[in-house]
Formats: sequence, structure tokens, C-alpha cells
Amino acid sequence: MLRQAALALPWKKMVKEEYLHLQHSESVVAQMAATIFAALIQGQKLSSTDEDDLVERSVAIAIKLAIRAEQLVKSDEEWVKKDSGLSFLGG
Repeated sequence: MLRQAALALPWKKMVKEEYLHLQHSESVVAQMAATIFAALIQGQKLSSTDEDDLVERSVAIAIKLAIRAEQLVKSDEEWVKKDSGLSFLGG
């Protein structure tokens, strides 16, 4: 669970306290988006409009990367038959 406390920021009013319950895959995509966002804002001044656009762009790129990784990478669970425990390749 991610908790955002109410903060007094000089450029914003009090931020409403929010609680998030992210699934593991959602938290991975959120972390990817944060990394992408950090790269996009290097050397830029942000306005509230720019920030919102960059957040949307960062999340879209992170989702695109996650979908592509899912298509290309097979985890251990995807290679094992649930009923017999045998691998798809071996049995």
C-alpha cells in the first residue's frame, strides 16, 4: 500500500491524503513510469500542463514496454503445466 501524506508545498495547496492498493504488476509499471518520467524531465522546467502530459507519456511508454516484455519473455510458471508439473518442452 502506498500512502501519500498531506503536504504543504509552496506552489500547491494542501495535497489530499490518498491510499493506493497496487497489484505487483501495477507497482512494477508505476516504477518503470517513474524512471521514464525522471529521464524525460532532465533539464526541463515543468508547468502543470507539461507535467500531466509527461506523466501520461511515461505511463504509456511503461505499459508498452511491459506488454512487449510479456510477449517476449516466458517466466518459469508459463513453462510448467499446472496439472502434471511437467514442462511444455519436456512433456
